[in-house]
Amino acid sequence: MPQSDTIFAALVGAAFVAATAAPAAAETGRAAYYGGGRTASGEVSNAQGFTAAHRTLPFGTKVLVTHIGNGRSVVVRVNDRGPFGRGRIIDVSTAAARELDMISSGTAMVRIDPQ
Repeated sequence: MPQSDTIFAALVGAAFVAATAAPAAAETGRAAYYGGGRTASGEVSNAQGFTAAHRTLPFGTKVLVTHIGNGRSVVVRVNDRGPFGRGRIIDVSTAAARELDMISSGTAMVRIDPQ
């Protein structure tokens, strides 16, 4: 088999494994919100977009964030790294925080479910 075919087969195999891997597990913990600045993915942060920062989930991963205290949920897209504050599992954009009704408290206990 020519080398280019071998490389192609390896790439297709790796893509198949990635596509069929088990989804990331749900997490429960504290969330906060942020707005503004440049993200680790290179995007300019948009406080009105539904985005989030997570330490390990791949950029582009969509996550259902549910506020445990009130049951409100929103889907966000991971486009940044963090949170760097101790004890937090995710930082969401201002728009997402508004939907979750956590603006006044600043933080909330949430469950995150990668989609």
